[in-house]
Amino acid sequence: MGQTTPPPGHSDHPKAGAVGTSPRHPAATDAALGDRLRRAGVSLTLQRLVIAQVLLARPVHLTADQVWSLARELMPEISRATVYNTLDLFERSNLLRRLIVDTEKVVFDSNVSPHHHLYDITTGEVADLAPGEVKVVGTPVLPPNLELADIDVVVRVRRRDS
Repeated sequence: MGQTTPPPGHSDHPKAGAVGTSPRHPAATDAALGDRLRRAGVSLTLQRLVIAQVLLARPVHLTADQVWSLARELMPEISRATVYNTLDLFERSNLLRRLIVDTEKVVFDSNVSPHHHLYDITTGEVADLAPGEVKVVGTPVLPPNLELADIDVVVRVRRRDS
């Protein structure tokens, strides 16, 4: 399997603070994140940089509330509305993808290259599948005025009963 996102609170969970010394004293990595935002056409604010630290420092799959929780560790005053609006902005700017893993759960994926996912419905964990692990054979015949934009495959699994 590829990159996984442990549940919040897990010791390996990507903490935004690991990117720089603090959002108020940006490190070199913060500068790289700022450059990435600017290249995507996103004007830089401290709140956007904090959210970028949470989402864009490494491949992750996080819900909006997980992003908000981690962002508040760095900037306690950041609002839920700011996080949600920034997630929409980052998605429109192709910095992340919204992935619907089931009818009740949406995660934001910071790996925007084409790939598929494994979703453990028992734990809620989402992992990238390595290239070639899933092959899509064939595509539907589309009307002449449509073109294929993307194919998302989510392989849903659960633990076997012992």
